Amino acid sequence: MNYLRRDDIRDRAALERNFRQKFESLNRVRLTDSEFERLLGEIVTPDVFANAERLRNWNTFEREDGTPLHYQLVNLKDWCRNTFEVASQLRMNTHSSHHRYDVLILLNGLPVAQVELKSLRVSPRKAMQQIVEYKNDPGNGYGNSLLCFLQLFIVSNRSQTWYFANNNNEHFLFNVEERFLPVYRWAARDNRKVEHLADFAEQFLAKCTLAEMISRYMVLIQNERKLVMMRPYQVYAVKAIVDCIHENRGNGYIWHTTGSGKTLTSFKASTLLKDNPDIEKCLFVVDRKDLDKQTREEFNRFQPGCVEENTNTETLVQRLLSDDYRNKVIVTTIQKLGLALDGTNRKQYRERLEPLRDKRVVFIFDECHRSQFGENHKAIKAFFPNAQLFGFTGTPIFEKNASAVRVEGEEARLMTTQEVFQQELHAYTITHAIDDGNVLRFHVDYFRPDGAAAKLGETPAKRAVIEAILEKHDAATNQRKFNALFATASIDEAIEYYRLFREIQAARAAQDPEFMPLNIACVFSPPAEGNRDVAQLQEDLPQELEDNRKDPGRKKAALAEIIADYNARYGTNHDLANFDSYYQDIQSRIKDQKYPNADLPRGRKIDIIIVVDMLLTGFDSAYLNTLYVDKNLKYHSLIQAFSRTNRVLNDAKPYGNILDFRAQRAAVDEAIALFSGEAPERAKEVWLVDPAPKVIERLAEATRSLTEFMAGHGLPARPEEVSNLKGDAARAGFIERFKEVRRLATQLEQYTDLAPEQKDQIQALIPRDDLRAFSARYLELAKQLQDKARKSDDPTAPGAQLDFEFVLFDSALIDYDYIMGLIARFSQAEPKRQKMTRAELMRLLASSARLMEEREDLEAYVATLAEGEGLSEAEIRKGYERFKAQRQAEELARIAERHGLDVKALQGFVDLILGRMIFDPDALTELFRQRGLGWKARAQAELALMEDLIPWLNRKAEGREISGLEVYDAH
Repeated sequence: MNYLRRDDIRDRAALERNFRQKFESLNRVRLTDSEFERLLGEIVTPDVFANAERLRNWNTFEREDGTPLHYQLVNLKDWCRNTFEVASQLRMNTHSSHHRYDVLILLNGLPVAQVELKSLRVSPRKAMQQIVEYKNDPGNGYGNSLLCFLQLFIVSNRSQTWYFANNNNEHFLFNVEERFLPVYRWAARDNRKVEHLADFAEQFLAKCTLAEMISRYMVLIQNERKLVMMRPYQVYAVKAIVDCIHENRGNGYIWHTTGSGKTLTSFKASTLLKDNPDIEKCLFVVDRKDLDKQTREEFNRFQPGCVEENTNTETLVQRLLSDDYRNKVIVTTIQKLGLALDGTNRKQYRERLEPLRDKRVVFIFDECHRSQFGENHKAIKAFFPNAQLFGFTGTPIFEKNASAVRVEGEEARLMTTQEVFQQELHAYTITHAIDDGNVLRFHVDYFRPDGAAAKLGETPAKRAVIEAILEKHDAATNQRKFNALFATASIDEAIEYYRLFREIQAARAAQDPEFMPLNIACVFSPPAEGNRDVAQLQEDLPQELEDNRKDPGRKKAALAEIIADYNARYGTNHDLANFDSYYQDIQSRIKDQKYPNADLPRGRKIDIIIVVDMLLTGFDSAYLNTLYVDKNLKYHSLIQAFSRTNRVLNDAKPYGNILDFRAQRAAVDEAIALFSGEAPERAKEVWLVDPAPKVIERLAEATRSLTEFMAGHGLPARPEEVSNLKGDAARAGFIERFKEVRRLATQLEQYTDLAPEQKDQIQALIPRDDLRAFSARYLELAKQLQDKARKSDDPTAPGAQLDFEFVLFDSALIDYDYIMGLIARFSQAEPKRQKMTRAELMRLLASSARLMEEREDLEAYVATLAEGEGLSEAEIRKGYERFKAQRQAEELARIAERHGLDVKALQGFVDLILGRMIFDPDALTELFRQRGLGWKARAQAELALMEDLIPWLNRKAEGREISGLEVYDAH
C-alpha cells in the first residue's frame, strides 16, 4: 500500500508536530507557535460532524497580524495527492483515560481511520462495542485531540473485518434496544465478501481507494449531523452510473433489492452528477405523489434544501428552465413529467422546454417498472434525444413477469426492464442482501383452517381469518413489539374486515376483562372525484383505481367512518378533504413503534393496518415485521409486499413473518426462483427460515450444551444453581451457552405455524418458567461481568470478551405500565383465584432486560403487598413511588453515615446534580471542605463517595445520562 510507516509517532506531541509540518507544507505558510496553538484550539472539537465538514471544505483562520488565512486540511482537488502515513500503538494520555490505539492511518498528518485488531476468539462486534465505550468515556482523546478527525473505524480479528463511520455520541450508543451502528463488510464488484484483513487492506486501504471512500462515498446527513458510509454495492452502482455517463454509453439499470438503500445510492449519484459540467439537468423520477414526497424528504435529509417541492407541472417546467445551480437536481413524478411533455397541453409546456431538447439530461427512475414502459418513456426519448436513462429496481421485469404494454401507434407487447434500459449496470439481489445480513429472511405460514387442505387462491371465511390473526398476532410480532400490514383483495374486502375486527374484538373484551384488543387502522385511496393528487396517487394502485369506479359513494362513506374512528382513538382531526394528512399520520405511527410505552403509550400505536394496494411498495419501517395476506400475489408484487417486513433491526426481529391465507406456496416458490439472481437452486434455502423441526433440533443441542456445561461444574442444570458457579470464567461460559438457548427460543416464539406436538417438544426442552428463571440469572451475571469489565483495564477479562445482547431478554409488553397493571390485578384477586402467583410475578420481573434498573425496587415492593389487598392501579403506582423514595432516602442516609457527611448537605448536593443533569466538581469539593481534609485526603474521600453514589444516582435519574459521572466511574 506504500504508506510511510511512522514509528516515531507514539504520543500526542509527536502527532501534533507531524500535523503542523503537513499543514504548513500544503498551505504554503509558516505559523508561529502561538498561531499553531490557536489553530489547534479552533479545529479540535468533540463535534465529529463539524470536523467532517471542516475536513472537506476550505476554512479561514485569522493570523496574528489580523490577515485571514484560507486553508485546507487535505488536498480537496485530488485526495490521492495527500500524504499517507501509518502510526501504531499511539498512546493518548488525558486526565481520565489512557487509551492505546492499535493502528492509525494519517492523511496529511490527520488521523482519519483507526484500525483495532483483536484475537480470533473475540467477535468484531465486541471490538466495535469497545470503541463505542472508549468514545463515550469523558476525557478521552477522541474529543480533545486530533483524533477528533477520525472518519472511519475498522475492526478485525484477522479472519473477519468490518468498517463503520465515526459519529457524535448520540449516534454511537449501544443500549437495551441494541439498535446497532451501521457496520459493513467490504465486497468485490460481484458481491463476494472480502473479510480477511490482508485482502481487505489490499482492496480497501489502498491509498487512493481509502481517499475516495472518505471523500466521495461517505455521506454527511446535514439535518441529523450524522456520517454514513456507503455499502460496497452502493459504491459500485454509483461508479457504474457515473462511468456510463462519462463515457456516454447509453442507458442502464441497477438491480438492487428492496431495502438496500436505493435512495442513498441515487442521492450520491445525483450529487456527483451535479458537479458534472456536461450534464444540464438530473431528474429523479418516481411513480407516485407519496413517493415523490418521501424521496424529496430523504434527499433533503441528506442535504437540506437540495431538492425543492414541485407543487404542480408549472413549477416543474420553471425549475427545468432555471439556471440556478440548486435546480440542477429535481425530484418529480412520472405523471408531472408526462404532462410537461404533452404537446396538446394548452399551457404549451413542451414548446417552452425546447431550449433543453438537445441538452444532456439524465433521468434516474426509482422502481423502474410499469409507468416507465409506455407513453411516458416514448415521450422522454422523443423529446430528449441526448438523454440518458437509468433505472433502479428491486424487482426487474423479465419476460416471465411482464405484462403487455400498449404504446400509441404500436401493437401491445411485453416489455422488460432490459429492453427499456438496455443494460444491467450492477446487481445486488435479495439473495446477496440476506447473505450479508442487510435484510432478513422470511418465515411463511400457509394457513390451513381446521386442518383442511385449502386450494390456491381460495380464502377461508373472514371470521376464521380474524380469529387466526388474534390467536397468532402476539407471537408473530414478538408480543406486539412490532406491527403488521394486512393485505386484502379489494376495498370492499378491506371495509368488511375492518368492521368485523371491530365487532369481534368488542365481543371478546366484553367476555374477558384481561383481553387486550389490537389497535386496527385501515387505509385505501378515496374516489378521486377530480382531485388530481388522489388521481395521481391511484395511477400505481391498480386495484384501488378499479374499485373506486364502482359505487364510489359507499366507499367514500366507509372511509369517512374509518377516519372518524381513527380520530376518536388517537385524538386527531383528519378528514377526507385532507386524505394525505391521514395517510402520513398512519405511516408515522407504524414507524413510531420504536418508542417505549413510557414515551408513546401503547394506545397511540397501531398494531395492524388493513390495506389494499397502499404501503405494499415503497414503504419502509424497521418496526413492521408481519404481513397477513388475503390477496392473490405474484412475482414482483409478491416480493414487494413481502419485503415490507424484512428490514433489519436487532436480534429481537430475526425474520419477516408472512401469514398467507390463500395457499400461495407455488406463487412464493416461483417468485423466489425468478428474483434470486445467482444460484437459484439454493435461493429458497437462503430466503426462507429453517422449518421448525430444524430449529427445535438446534434448541435441543443448545440445551444439551448448557446441561453438560453445568454438569462439568458439578451442578444440575437448574436456574437456582447458576449462582453456585465459581469464578468469572465459569459465569461467562454460562452467559455464552444460555444466550444461544434464548436466541433459538426467541425465534421459535415467533413461529406462527407450530403444531401442538412441537410446542410440547419446546416446553420439554426448556419449560417457560425455567426460561424466565434462567433469563433472570443471565441478567444478574451479565450486569456483574459488564460492570467489572468497565472498571478493569484488562481486555482479556471474561466480561470484556462477551457480547451480552440484552435485546434478547427485552419485551415491549413487559414494561413499567404492564407491570403496574399486573401488580394491581395481583392485589385485587382473591388468593385462590390468582392467575399469577407472587413467585411467578417475581420471575417475570427478573427476566426482562427492560426492567433491570427497577427490578430490585419492584421486587421489594411486591414483597410488601398482601394477596387480595384490593389496591387499584392508581394506588399501586402511588404506593410504589412512595416506597421507592423511602428506600432511596434510607440508602442515601447510609451513604452519608458511611462517609461522615451531613444527610441534608449530601441531599442538597445530589439535588443539584439531578436538577441540572450535570456533575459539578466544585459542588463536591464544597461538600467535603467542611471536613477540613488536606487536598490528597479530600480527593480520595471524594472518589470513595462517588463510587457509592453513582449507582444511587443512576437509579434516581431513571436512565438519563448525567454528564461527567463516568469520569468517576472510570476510577
